[in-house]
Amino acid sequence: MSWHVPFTVSGPVPMRPSTFRTPDPLHPHVRLLPRLLLCLLLAWPGAAGAQGLPQGEPAALGLAPDRLERLDRAFESYVERQAIPGAVILVARHGQAAYLRAFGLRDRETGDAMATDDIFRIASQTKALVSVGAMILQEEGRLLIGDPVSACIPAFARTTVARAREDGGFDVVPADRPMTIRDLLTHTAGIGYGYGPARELWAEAGTQGWYFAHRDEPIGHTIDRMAALPMDAQPGERFVYGYSTDILGVVIERASGQSLDDFLRSRILEPLGMQDTFFFLPPDRRNRLATVYMRTDSTGLRRAPDEGTMESQGAYVDGPRRSFSGGAGLVSTADDYARFLQMLLNGGDLDGQRILSPKSVQLMTTDHLGDRYDQAGVGFGLGFSVVEDVGLRGVPGSVGEYGWGGAYHSTYWVDPAENLVVVYLTQVIPARFLDDMDRLRALVYQSIIE
Repeated sequence: MSWHVPFTVSGPVPMRPSTFRTPDPLHPHVRLLPRLLLCLLLAWPGAAGAQGLPQGEPAALGLAPDRLERLDRAFESYVERQAIPGAVILVARHGQAAYLRAFGLRDRETGDAMATDDIFRIASQTKALVSVGAMILQEEGRLLIGDPVSACIPAFARTTVARAREDGGFDVVPADRPMTIRDLLTHTAGIGYGYGPARELWAEAGTQGWYFAHRDEPIGHTIDRMAALPMDAQPGERFVYGYSTDILGVVIERASGQSLDDFLRSRILEPLGMQDTFFFLPPDRRNRLATVYMRTDSTGLRRAPDEGTMESQGAYVDGPRRSFSGGAGLVSTADDYARFLQMLLNGGDLDGQRILSPKSVQLMTTDHLGDRYDQAGVGFGLGFSVVEDVGLRGVPGSVGEYGWGGAYHSTYWVDPAENLVVVYLTQVIPARFLDDMDRLRALVYQSIIE
């Protein structure tokens, strides 16, 4: 099943089957419905500013409509085979949305159809927004990315590293140098998710894993405890994916004097009109939050538990609402996230709202690691992977393309050479035996004809 978003004013508007009811045409109040709906829309706070990217005709944007339709067939098949419960795909070119579709079900148990405005846990896609936040503060002179982390978080003034031994144990040695903000942005700070040589110490401290929404303490308190634990590698030594962007979020809090939630909302989300992006979902939007499913083998999906693990529905609605995870905490929609990416593609500006300078975006989307990032044809910048050699990577794309993804099996990329933005959102963790992201990439690029 797929819902198609119309690209003409006269097109049909998709409705949720579980909530739509046809009014009695004989009822006298029915005549007042259009006027009442208009009044409600005008009265809704922020309604005038709520928007996605402008909608465009695929052919006018250099995309073959019949070739784009191949995405429909492919992702309807994934849903029918229970490979994924549902998904939303957005493809934009030259600043306009050429393709926006919802597939399958938001909740398989209730039969609620997925809609294009449904809200997803974007996990590590949060990292891109927080990385932009750090660059905003550099542009304002409140920090430099070469500064030591301890300039904002004193607990990191003296850190240690767990050096693994052949017998399975480890030695704790001092860090060779201070950890810098640039180390956090490039994931070379040496800090993982608590599963390195000193994993037992990280477990005892309650600081393993990327999930924070259930914590009843500010993120800064958790990060201060981490500073006393042995890291996985020396600062700058190698790429270690982990808590770096959560630490960066606390750097932003200390440098700005605001909570990470308030900072992102005032400096990025509100200026860009991202009205469905939150750390914790307002209760009136909970019916739009896509349900999480698990795929552990090739036989299909099962609903994730309500709470208790990282692989759960999470505490994004009913949690303590105190811990703002810069590494994995946000929920969002395809429209919202595409607006954020389009701002980057535009060199830091969207609809007259300047978030960053073009030179800051250029710095973020340039490889900083060389051979320290171990993926053929790909480097890593300040918050994004960056394509350096299309042939070595071996999949369709362009040199200069940048992107990342999230733990709930979502992904995105920006291709400046093709003036292209792609957002793919679904909710499957773990997501084994799936090739949907590779197929998405192949089908997007085959649709570009000029």
